[in-house]
Amino acid sequence: MVEISVSVLNVKNENAIKTFYNIEEAETNYFHIDVMDGRFVKQENLKQMKEYATTIKHISNLPLDVHFMVENIKDIIDDYIELQPNIMTFHIEASKENTTNIISYVKEQGIKVGLAISPKTQIKEIEEYLPYIHLVLVMTVEPGLGGQKLLPETIKKIEEINYYREKNNIDFEIEVDGGINAETASLVKNAGADILVAGSAILQSKDYKQMIADLKK
Repeated sequence: MVEISVSVLNVKNENAIKTFYNIEEAETNYFHIDVMDGRFVKQENLKQMKEYATTIKHISNLPLDVHFMVENIKDIIDDYIELQPNIMTFHIEASKENTTNIISYVKEQGIKVGLAISPKTQIKEIEEYLPYIHLVLVMTVEPGLGGQKLLPETIKKIEEINYYREKNNIDFEIEVDGGINAETASLVKNAGADILVAGSAILQSKDYKQMIADLKK
């Protein structure tokens, strides 16, 4: 059975605390925090996501799963270290030659580290780092906006990463983010996903708990 990480990207400020409680009661495994700087992606939500992450940390014992869609990775990661997320994931497209240093830095804080790849990025770009990270986040939509439809060609990428993991006996999880709903969940699970990030499918449903249970099956 897969785990679920609920994205709070589109949670409204006025309903935030109630929504966070409802998400926890619905038995999610993680709260997914999408941090965007307005540079790596068009949208900017640095202040809001830090407030959401801080609030969740105060009212919930569930782990934070933080996804940094930012260019200035090190400085923005530093803003979250005090919250001790379960995992911090950053984009290979933004880290470039600093990837190894950032991986080491996050692990030195006692926090798990993940690498995210956008739909057009090839697996070969992250292969050398796979033995040293805890998670690969496969974006199945273009990063930066919620509510997009899953890009079918990204399913093959999940399969390839899963195959590489098994062939080389490397221990990391595969998380999938983008367009996850009751119809697409089975596709990514069959491809090898361990964690599904879902936002709209859950938050727009009438019954959070039932939707999460359906996605986990």
